[in-house]
Amino acid sequence: MAADPADPTDLIASIEASPAGPEIGAFFDLDGTLVDGITATAHAGDRIRRRQARIGEVFGVVEAAMRYRFGRVHFENLLARAAGYLRGDSLAELDAVGQRLFTERVSSRVFPVMRQIVLAHQRRGHTVVLSSSALTIHAEPVARHLEIDHVLCNHFEVDEHGRLTGAIAKPVIWGRQKATAVQEFCAQRRIDLSHSHFYADGEEDIALMGLVGHPHPVNPRRRLAVVAGQEGWPVLRLQNPRRGVLK
Repeated sequence: MAADPADPTDLIASIEASPAGPEIGAFFDLDGTLVDGITATAHAGDRIRRRQARIGEVFGVVEAAMRYRFGRVHFENLLARAAGYLRGDSLAELDAVGQRLFTERVSSRVFPVMRQIVLAHQRRGHTVVLSSSALTIHAEPVARHLEIDHVLCNHFEVDEHGRLTGAIAKPVIWGRQKATAVQEFCAQRRIDLSHSHFYADGEEDIALMGLVGHPHPVNPRRRLAVVAGQEGWPVLRLQNPRRGVLK
């Protein structure tokens, strides 16, 4: 059974009329939710264009994109592979690349409706959080752009010189671990999950959707769409901000 579609205008109005205060959280996934597409592909495409990527990395990017699209990727392995390709790189330099690519290729892919929803929560004084399985170099530029102060995401492991070791800091934020990270964040800040909101598109976010009082599937992929229908969660269907794909 398909879930009822949500009207973005009605949703924003309901947020504006909702209780105010930082004890209410508004958690936003990144890829496919705040941004149309997968932000990491902008970085992969840039490395390919600049001939910084070896042939194995190029094939790895293509394989990962296809597996992600069809829900057949082991995310922790995917992150470990990405970190391995960048081993020895400076995190500070990668942060600068991430900001450049956001300006050049990602900013135009931010969903305007999601920007308005973020603003509505901010106006109510809610604690707004970007909670994503993306890496800092992809998540933090989007958070800065939307003036989101809190980011829960994955981090590269670095050595004493600020260079990548080829590993990802544990625990990897994905699926139930993302839900755990959000629960811990809420406990530290006395945020009431039963009155909080979560916006996401993927099946890996079903665990967290079930914890919040206001789940918001956004352009949900297949399994999340099925669960949304079963649970009666209203679905946000958004149009692409512009034609094309991140690359």
